[in-house]
Amino acid sequence: MTENPARSPILSASELMAELAGGRPPVLLDVRWQLGGPDLRPAYEAGHLPGAVYVDLDRELAGPVRPDGRGGRHPLPDPEEFGAVMRRAGVRADVPVVAYDGGQGWGAARAWWLLRWTGHRDVRVLDGGLTAWTEAGGTVSADAVSAAEGDFKPTPGAVGLLDADAAAALARQGILLDARAGERYRGEVEPIDPVGGHIPGAVSAPTTENLGPDGRFLAPQALRARFTALGVTGQAPVGVYCGSGVSGAQEVLALEVAGIPSALYAGSWSDWSSDPRRPVATGADPR
Repeated sequence: MTENPARSPILSASELMAELAGGRPPVLLDVRWQLGGPDLRPAYEAGHLPGAVYVDLDRELAGPVRPDGRGGRHPLPDPEEFGAVMRRAGVRADVPVVAYDGGQGWGAARAWWLLRWTGHRDVRVLDGGLTAWTEAGGTVSADAVSAAEGDFKPTPGAVGLLDADAAAALARQGILLDARAGERYRGEVEPIDPVGGHIPGAVSAPTTENLGPDGRFLAPQALRARFTALGVTGQAPVGVYCGSGVSGAQEVLALEVAGIPSALYAGSWSDWSSDPRRPVATGADPR
């Protein structure tokens, strides 16, 4: 298994405080989001990291949902529209970016992955999110933020992206991790998508097991041990999917913390299950 020589894609609250006080402070993106929950912009307006710009995951980090469900519940946004959103948020090609959310890392990782996929070279996630920030003594602000226009221009394709056919092939020839809760993987419940179960050959790897009791990512060696136990040995390519490409981005982030490159099936189960011709497996057995 090859170590990633780049710096960690996550940083602690104390590290972020030091960077914000330095000569090259990062752009801050607040990407709080809750699956099936209310819009969290009011929570942002009530208190956010000073200078952070709110980014709406459903409207700005995803494209329109198609009537037939193809592309999933959070289709990839049009790259040019995504670029415009990032420029409005102040994102520049040569300035670091740090994304954060409420703590589980899903929303922040979606922004992290999209920026990486479209070519930004320096983007990280605040480990533990807003909770870790306040626990470390960080202040929050209710002030309105007006960011100076950025210059980021997206160039898609910088990291691995899977479609349904590629995900199916990877489940046979490599390692495809299913980041959803185990009961959804097994097909015991399916509260959102039309069919329960998993892609045949995929391995259950819930995102909750990437975090410790404090809501922060496990140490790199612990994450490597976790993924090794799931069959990730460095001898085969790795892919990830979830329900709609949000929590799966957190798993891609966890893999990168562990030094393991992987690709994301952005459409994920919501895209896969939109086509009744695609096979579905149930139960704990990957196949």
